[in-house]
Parts: sequence; structure tokens; C-alpha cells
Amino acid sequence: MKKTFKNLTALFATATLALGLTACNDNTSSKETSQTLSTIEQLKQAGKIRIGVFSDKPPFGYVDAQGKSQGFDVEIGKAITKDLLGDENKAEFVLVDAANRAEYLLSKKVDIILANFTVTAARKEVVDFANPYMKVALGVVSKNGAVITDLEQLKDKTLIVDKGTTADIFFTKNYPNIKLLKFEQNTETFEALRDGRGDALSNDNTFLFAWVKQNPGYTVGVKSFGDQDVIAPAVRKDAADLLNWLNTEIEKLSKEGVLKQAYEKTLLPVYGDSVAESDILVEYK
Repeated sequence: MKKTFKNLTALFATATLALGLTACNDNTSSKETSQTLSTIEQLKQAGKIRIGVFSDKPPFGYVDAQGKSQGFDVEIGKAITKDLLGDENKAEFVLVDAANRAEYLLSKKVDIILANFTVTAARKEVVDFANPYMKVALGVVSKNGAVITDLEQLKDKTLIVDKGTTADIFFTKNYPNIKLLKFEQNTETFEALRDGRGDALSNDNTFLFAWVKQNPGYTVGVKSFGDQDVIAPAVRKDAADLLNWLNTEIEKLSKEGVLKQAYEKTLLPVYGDSVAESDILVEYK
């Protein structure tokens, strides 16, 4: 009886070990398969693509009354998803802040950033940018009656900016005598401007032109300064195949008029004739 029990025990232990090894092999095999697949193949296998967009930067990225992401960047994201996965509804829009866009990419919370991401030398060291789809510079908005029309007028005054943006970087580097009041989100920065906690606010001029249209009593007194920059999709540096695909895709969307359609749907109703389409869109011929 004892011998039989020992034999059964040994048999059970062997079976358990075999199952454990099989499970380990399955997990290892799954990981190895994932690592050998290209980024695009992984996205197709997952059946979705996660795209980082803003929730508080209309008309580029915002959440509507039904809780859905809308805006210019969102329209581009839908077009990219349709061409890559065959269905625009396979786009999963992830809400990001200006300061955490690169972080969301690096931590693999998103696959692409389309949140009005301006291309800079410092950011190119961290992420890879595809071909740009939009032009941008910096601007300054302030209240009517105390309009700032020159950057020199900001000396010894308080300027409101979003953390980690090109405006934050520009003024920190070039105007140390201007006090910066920084916030994480656009909603916070503009609330601070309305409350009078700062004398002016700096952000992308393309955004400010839209904001003053919807907020009477404010003027973009400094319409453009700094470098003429561009905005582009961003991906992780280990996603070379996705980067190359996006480079071709952005050109395709331009040539086929998809970028123009997105502009007419989301930006034109806000800008009207106060801003020229050619001043916003990057055109590929």
C-alpha cells in the first residue's frame, strides 16, 4: 500500500512538473512571438490602435457632450486607423496632457501621439516624429484693455503657460525675467487667465486664434513669434515600421484631400476667413 502511494505521489509530481513546464513554455512562446512581430503586425493582431489626443484643446482635441473625442487631430486619427486596420472605429482615443505625451508613448499606454505635438530637437531625442501635417508658431493672448502686443511688455509680469510646452521652453530659456505661472492642463491655464492670475497666456497661435473666437473680450496681441514649427504624429523609437508607414500615410492623406476635409470639418467653422488654410496645413504634392 505504501509503495503504491509513493508511486502515485511520484506520478502526480511528474505530471504537475510537466504541466508547469508546458505553461512556462506557452508563456515564453507567447512573449517571443510578440517580440518578433513588427509594431504594425501587433496592432493588426490586437485589432485596435491607441491614439493619444487632448481632451481640452478645441477644435483640435476635445470631448463632446456624449463623451466622445472630437476635433482636427481626432479626424486624422480616424483616417489613419481606417487605412491601417480597415475600420476607423478600431481607434481607441486616449486622453493625454501636454506634459505627459512622451511619457504615455514610452510607457506603451498609447501607440501614436496626435495631441498637437510640436516637433522640437529635444523631443526628437525621446520619440520619433513622422511627416508633419500642420504648421504652428507661438502667440500671446491677453484681456482687451490691457492687450500685450510685444514680448518686452511682459517683463516683470506674469505669463501663464502649460508645463512642458514649447511656450514654457521658449520663455524659460529666453526670458528669465518673466514670471511663469504653469499648469498641467489647458483648462487650468485659461481659467487662470480669466481669473486675472496672470497678465497674459502663451500657447500655440493656431489654438489661440480659435480660442478668442469663442471667448469675446480677449485678443491675440502677439500673433507669432519664435520659430515656425510643425506638428506631427509621434511614435516610440522601437517602432520603425510604424514610423515609415506613417510617413507615407501623411503624404497620402494630404494628396487625397483628407487633411483638407478634416480642416473644413473642424477648423474652418471656427477660424472662418480670419486664418488661411495654407497657413495651417502642410501640403504634399
